Amino acid sequence: MTRFERVFESNERLFWTLQSAGWFGFALVYYIGSFLHDMRPIWVFVILLNAYAGWILTIPLRYVFRWARKRSALSMIITILAACYVVALVWAVVKNVNYWEIYKHGYRPDTWYMYFTNTINSLIVIGCWTGVYFGIKNFQMLQKEKQNALKASTMAHQAHIKMLRYQLNPHFLFNTLNAISTLVLLKENDTAEAMVSRLSDFLRYSLDNDPIKRVPLEQEIKALRLYLEIEKVRFDDRLEVKWDIDENCFNAHVPSMLLQPIIENAIKHAISKMESGGQIAISASRFGNDLLMDVADNGPGADIQNGQLARENGVGLANIKERLQSLYQRNFAFSIDHNQPSGIRVRIRIPYDIKDN
Repeated sequence: MTRFERVFESNERLFWTLQSAGWFGFALVYYIGSFLHDMRPIWVFVILLNAYAGWILTIPLRYVFRWARKRSALSMIITILAACYVVALVWAVVKNVNYWEIYKHGYRPDTWYMYFTNTINSLIVIGCWTGVYFGIKNFQMLQKEKQNALKASTMAHQAHIKMLRYQLNPHFLFNTLNAISTLVLLKENDTAEAMVSRLSDFLRYSLDNDPIKRVPLEQEIKALRLYLEIEKVRFDDRLEVKWDIDENCFNAHVPSMLLQPIIENAIKHAISKMESGGQIAISASRFGNDLLMDVADNGPGADIQNGQLARENGVGLANIKERLQSLYQRNFAFSIDHNQPSGIRVRIRIPYDIKDN
C-alpha cells in the first residue's frame, strides 16, 4: 500500500492532510490575487497569519459537526449555521486586527464595530469549508455503505454454501429416508408418501431461498412445520412442539432458514438424549421496532462459555450469527442462555420490517 493510499485509509490522516492543504491553497490563491493590487511584501506575512487563523478556528468545527450529525435535522441545521457564523465572526476580527496592526502599522478604527467588517466574506469561506467537509463525509458514508453491501453479499453467499452443507446434513437425510423405508416395510404407505412430500417441499424451500433475501415469518414458520413434522415421524410422542407466534409478526421479514439450525440443534442435543422425550418452544413477538424470536428446549442443557455453546464446533449457530451480522451489521442481538428449569434458550432480536430489503 502506497503512502497516498494510507492517507485516505485513515480518517484522521485524511482530515489533517486536507485541512492543511486546503488552507495552504487558500493562502496561495489569496497571494496570487494580491498581485492585482500591488501589495507590499509584508502582505505575505498577513496572508499566512490569516490562513493559520482559519486553520486553527475551523478545527473545532469538525467536532461540533460530528456532534450535530447525531441530532435531529432541525437541531443539526441550527447548530451548523450558528457554529459557522461564530467562527466566521471571530476569523473576521482576527483578519482585521492582522491587517491594521501589521500592514497598517497599528491603525485603530474609529468605532469598535469596524472590527467585524468583512464578516460576510469570512462566512463564505467558512461555508465553503463546511460544504467540503460534509461532502467528503457523505462520500465516505456512501462508500462505506457500498463496502458493507458488497461484504454482506460476499458473506451471505459464503453463508449460503455453509447453510446448504448444514441443511443437507447427511444424517438428517439418512434418518429421514430410513424412516420412510421403515414405513414402507410396515406398509404404512400413506404416512410414507406424506413424509416424502414434506421432505421434498422442505428441501425445495431450503434450496430456492437465497439467504441475502428475507422472507415473511409466516413462510418461514411453514417450512419449520414441514421440518418438524418430518422429525415427529422419527420421534413420535417424544417430540412436543409449542408455538407462540403473535399474529402481527407473520408479515415481518426474516432471513430464510434462520431458526431451522437452532431447532435441529435442539433435537440433536436435547430431544434425542431424553428417553421420555422433550419439548421445543418457539415464540415470536414484536417489541417496539424490533422482532423478538425465541427457541427453547427442556433438555439436559450444555456448557455455555461467553455466550457460546462449548460443544458448538459446526456451522449451525455460528452461521446464524454470521448471517445476522452480514445483514444487520450491529442492529441485532443473538444470545444463548440456560433455560429454566433445564435446557437451552436461544434469543434473536432483529429490526421489525415488513419489507424485503
